[in-house]
Amino acid sequence: AGLVLPPLLLLLGVLLVLAASHRLIGAKRGARGIRSPPGPFSWPLVGNALQLGRLPHLALWRLSRRYGPVLQLRLGQQRVVVLTGEATIRRALVGLGPRFAGRPDFPSFQLVSGGRSVAFGGCSPLWRARRRLAYAALRAHAVPATVEPHVVAEAQELIRLFLQRSHGGVYFEPSRLVVVANANVLCGLCFGRRYDHTDGEFAALLSRNERFGQTVGAGSVVDVLPWLLRFPNPVRRVFRDFQALNRELHSFVCAKVAQHRQTFDPRTLRDLSDVLIATVEHREGSPEGLGPEDVDSVMTDIFGAGQDTTSTALSWVLLLLLKHPQLQQDLQAELDRVVGRSRLPTAEDRPHLPLLEAFIYETLRYSSFVPITIPHATTDDVELEGFHIPKGTVVFINQWSVNHDPSKWHNPQHFDPRRFLDEQQRLDRDRAGSVMIFSAGHRRCIGDQLSRLQLFLFTAILLHQCSFHANPKEQLTMDCVHGLALKPRPFTLTVRQRHPALVQP
Repeated sequence: AGLVLPPLLLLLGVLLVLAASHRLIGAKRGARGIRSPPGPFSWPLVGNALQLGRLPHLALWRLSRRYGPVLQLRLGQQRVVVLTGEATIRRALVGLGPRFAGRPDFPSFQLVSGGRSVAFGGCSPLWRARRRLAYAALRAHAVPATVEPHVVAEAQELIRLFLQRSHGGVYFEPSRLVVVANANVLCGLCFGRRYDHTDGEFAALLSRNERFGQTVGAGSVVDVLPWLLRFPNPVRRVFRDFQALNRELHSFVCAKVAQHRQTFDPRTLRDLSDVLIATVEHREGSPEGLGPEDVDSVMTDIFGAGQDTTSTALSWVLLLLLKHPQLQQDLQAELDRVVGRSRLPTAEDRPHLPLLEAFIYETLRYSSFVPITIPHATTDDVELEGFHIPKGTVVFINQWSVNHDPSKWHNPQHFDPRRFLDEQQRLDRDRAGSVMIFSAGHRRCIGDQLSRLQLFLFTAILLHQCSFHANPKEQLTMDCVHGLALKPRPFTLTVRQRHPALVQP
């Protein structure tokens, strides 16, 4: 009788043979003088996916300590190169920018913004034209004089709601109010209108859009492990949520832009929608082949990305103010000294509030709430740090590593805004500029200046008018909910008004 192997042992043998073959192919490439980046052993079928865990940026950081700043993994059958550390990342994204400016050809990326996303789209002449269109519109319309009135109005409404919820010393969870306030700033800039905090339809849309960060991860998993769509499992369920979220958000934006087309007047450009419609649809010869559908997609990108990024940053601001009450008092003392109590802070006060600016930069650095950028892809064969990376390789950029490198940041796990102040207690702009939260190079977030301005104004006005107090029954933690962005775990606070008050509850 022949020898019969148990099925599990037979499967293990097949996996080991496939892995050995993979190693042998890699060794032959090395013998030909082509140095591939090093990396850990990867299993067939799943590759290194199970090693990344709940917080992939930390797992990738630990792997870089062993394999260096350029390492490679496999996610399913997809080869992935991971870049770690400021020098290597800036050399790739800035020094070799065009070669690292691609996006992977992932099916899930085609679901975003009707398949014409500036953030998720691959390099092409049309993508470059959309990016130029979006950048020019933001530069023309999202300036302090336009943005500030929207932020002031929403900050005042947010303060009123905070004080109402805090009546009688009640502790409440602030994140939902913060999300609506920030989204209303973008609605004002994009569509010329705002929604009441009690508007159920708008709140539901934002709630679903907030889940985008969690569901986009499922999209990426399906892109590298497509067989997960073939049977019921949690990843397939979340991926279908991702599909539905993208359709709903894009439909919402398309409806608003369609309304603008019906009432468009070229003599009066009311908001970003009008600016884009005028540029693309009301000039002789559409710029670089763009059409109405590109207007819809660019607006979806601006609204969707902008509201999630800034509201997440504001949640971290509130949490860190609760954790550091003495710092909160120091920030308020600076505001009172520079601004006084007879008016609200403005964008013009920004250069004169170095501690507040340092606090915001340290919040961005410390939280690193976008730890890994949207995946890049190489547009051509490229050499980096002596390693050959073929065209079309998926590239992960670990931004968290730039902001937590102990060789650059003393005690990086310690929250210390004063690390951004020089000996004269002025903001060290070179140090502040090295914080990486909006990526760099050709894929740098086009809305970064708008987001920073919103964050400054919201933080300054809230601190000027209110003090924030932690719930003594809760232990504040820096643990987070992981997705495309790291969000704080839910926490509660109570708010007290500072006097004399400029915002009436």
